[in-house]
Amino acid sequence: MPRSRLERIRDCVRRRHYDMSVHAVEELAEDLLDIFDVEEAILSGTISRMEKDDLRGTKYVVVGRAADKRTPVGVVGRFLEGERFLIITVYVVT
Repeated sequence: MPRSRLERIRDCVRRRHYDMSVHAVEELAEDLLDIFDVEEAILSGTISRMEKDDLRGTKYVVVGRAADKRTPVGVVGRFLEGERFLIITVYVVT
C-alpha cells in the first residue's frame, strides 16, 4: 500500500531530509518560533489543504501544534527530487 502524503512529509522530517527557504527562516524569527516548533507541527498535524496551481509542484499546508503543545502552527512545503521536502513558509495560525 502506498504511503500517505502526510506520512511521506513526516518521514522527511524524521530523517532530516528537508530544507527551509530563506523566507521560512525569516518567518520563524518573526513569529518567535524555532525548528522544533516546525518539526512538532508536522509530526502532530494534518494536511489542511493542497495547492495544485503551482507549476513547481503541489504545495501541502500542514497545521499542527508547536513544541509547547498550544501554539497552532502552519507549515507550507512541497516535495523536491530525491524525497526531500522543501519548507516554503511557516506561520502562527491566528
